[in-house]
Amino acid sequence: MIQPIDEVIRDLFNGSVLDGTLAAAGEAPMSYDGTWRRSWLQLRRNTAGSWLQALDWYMYVDFTGTDAAEYKWLAVVHNRVVYKTVDEIIAAWKNGTFVRSPPVNGDWATRKIKGNARDLDDRAGPRTVQFDGPRYRLDEKEDYITWMGWAFYLSFERDMGVHLWDINFRGERIIYELAPQEAMAQYSGDDPHQASTVWLDGAFGMGSNVREVILGYDCPADAILLNATVHEQGSSTRRNAICVFERESGRPLSRHTGWVEGEMGAVKGYELVVRSVSTVGNYDYIFDYTFQLDGTIEIRLSASGYLQGGLWKPEQAPYGHSIGPDAMGSLHDHIINYKIDFDIAGTANSFMSVALEMEDKDEAWFNDDWGPMTRQQRLVRRMLPEESLLNFPQNAEGAYVVTNEQAFNTFGNPRGYTIHPGPLCHLTNLDAKRTENNVNWAKHHLAVSRRKDTEPKSSSMWNMNLPGKPPVNFYNFFDNETISQEDLVVWLNLGTHHIPRAEDSPNTLTNIATSYVLLAPWNFNDYDVSLESRNSVLLDSKGQWVVQEAVKPKTCVPEPPEELTYHGVEGYREDGTLIPQDTPQYQEMLVEMNHGLRAWNERAKNL
Repeated sequence: MIQPIDEVIRDLFNGSVLDGTLAAAGEAPMSYDGTWRRSWLQLRRNTAGSWLQALDWYMYVDFTGTDAAEYKWLAVVHNRVVYKTVDEIIAAWKNGTFVRSPPVNGDWATRKIKGNARDLDDRAGPRTVQFDGPRYRLDEKEDYITWMGWAFYLSFERDMGVHLWDINFRGERIIYELAPQEAMAQYSGDDPHQASTVWLDGAFGMGSNVREVILGYDCPADAILLNATVHEQGSSTRRNAICVFERESGRPLSRHTGWVEGEMGAVKGYELVVRSVSTVGNYDYIFDYTFQLDGTIEIRLSASGYLQGGLWKPEQAPYGHSIGPDAMGSLHDHIINYKIDFDIAGTANSFMSVALEMEDKDEAWFNDDWGPMTRQQRLVRRMLPEESLLNFPQNAEGAYVVTNEQAFNTFGNPRGYTIHPGPLCHLTNLDAKRTENNVNWAKHHLAVSRRKDTEPKSSSMWNMNLPGKPPVNFYNFFDNETISQEDLVVWLNLGTHHIPRAEDSPNTLTNIATSYVLLAPWNFNDYDVSLESRNSVLLDSKGQWVVQEAVKPKTCVPEPPEELTYHGVEGYREDGTLIPQDTPQYQEMLVEMNHGLRAWNERAKNL
């Protein structure tokens, strides 16, 4: 497949797939309904940051079947011209039609320190210290965690990594299952590779691609670390792949300055975080579950790592920016779906829409300088009668609430939890053939359905390459069943419309590429239960200020953190024995953890 045109490629790009100086990067979906398997491969320089070092050579390759001898390329695109045969390529090369790529110093795409040192940056930055010891408990055998009234179980699986189960707050279950379902990225561009790419990372395995955290950078140095084991072609273990830690948010959870006794004080904003990091090919996904003292849970997804970059040409301007030598940052969407099986005061729950609407209202007491009419907001509550596909209101003019209409707080309000969106989105491109039916979950902000054992997940590892015939079609979950006081599941999307800029080079920044949602009590309690925290302060003015702290700050000289070490991935055979790292079986395991790109390149060498 490569050999007949290898001389051309070497001349144009001063490298070759056959000697490993160039790499071929594929795309998905590779099929519509499973009757064929084809993919656009783009050549890249096989150096650090190769994702940003695309070359002007695209090959449409047929991988149908299991006989590699039958694989072949169907078309080559160079300089926006399509070539169908080797003879056409050789003729264009010889007559000077092709454009040689200038040599590029690839160091610009590495993470090596750049620029001048900043003032005082020679000093180590602040770090968290647990002066009084950890305030959470972990049962490692059961993967059971408790902290400040919260209690839950952890599990881990191949497709999407960490799942949380039986989440209780102050002795009551809030959620039975909280689990990521699928992660997609759809790209745009003026070339065949970017314009045809729709990744579903469950196919590669967010869990399979979890990595050991870099302690002190990914997580605080005093975090508790847990291993993650994936069962796939045997078993492999990632040491220290999940971290659990308590942190101070840096702002009070509540506070007030007042003058009457009992008015002035603050509650420290402590939080418990469960975090894992999955590196699927180019992107690093940071999964956070954050538990807060008032009963709120934050679900957050942040992205870093390398963009899937394209080759910059003026025609690419509508689809991104030039971010390096001949490098383009391509416009794309990230959408990540979560399953949230709420159990609010039991399994019988309902789903309420709360809208903010304007009203003009005449009141007798307003017959003054302003006239009798006032214009104001009002709440319009509506119980959804059946399973629904939903979007959040524009301008945040409303809310969605999971309630129990048969359980009330002291003031007669149905107890519930609201879904409070932060920055998030759903898929922009709703009608593409490459996303016809395999990502229907991504086409709305959220959805609510009855919980069924026959509908455990919104996607499957096979959905990516079967948009026309997916094993799981999310829309089939919705068949007009009633959801009044039933066991309900909310399917929620986080995501970003990623418009890359030069500052995404070499890696995307987590402060921008982040999305989150808050699950917060909605009349679930009778008051702000974070006031139970003893890590709080009251101040009263009685001629002089009186400070009341239930827990005094502790202090000590902390031990220096341990020297940073890193272990990588350990593989195990089905009989439990360790796979040596110098064996083909270990290398094959690594192939599966890298978008299968190593396999593509090895395949290209042998054809």
